[in-house]
Amino acid sequence: MGTGKPKKIFIVDDDTMLTEALKDWLTRKIPHQVSTFKTGEACLLRLFDNPDVVVLDYYLNTVSKDAANGMEILKEIKKYDPAIHVILLSSQENYRIALQTIQKGAEQYVVKDKDAFEKVSRMINGLN
Repeated sequence: MGTGKPKKIFIVDDDTMLTEALKDWLTRKIPHQVSTFKTGEACLLRLFDNPDVVVLDYYLNTVSKDAANGMEILKEIKKYDPAIHVILLSSQENYRIALQTIQKGAEQYVVKDKDAFEKVSRMINGLN
């Protein structure tokens, strides 16, 4: 798989350390333009920036109990623009959840493990 070309990427996760680490990882080899968001709602307000890819945490309700979860945000992203690639990132290793996210329009479902950043990077760099 090639190294791809720079893309506009949104990372949506309430874990600030993870988002900054993933942002660093994604900009190390290819100068992707990466924006980070703690909530899905904040991401939705910036969709007019036309990201190529949104890396979206499945669970987003730790900042606020009323915050939308990843599935709700995925639905809104796809409603706004079905061409935006969405990669769900989660600590859940539940097959049903993974299948449900793909059926709802996510490109991929990646479990947060030691290889997660590499998997996300390869997926993004392989997109046209």
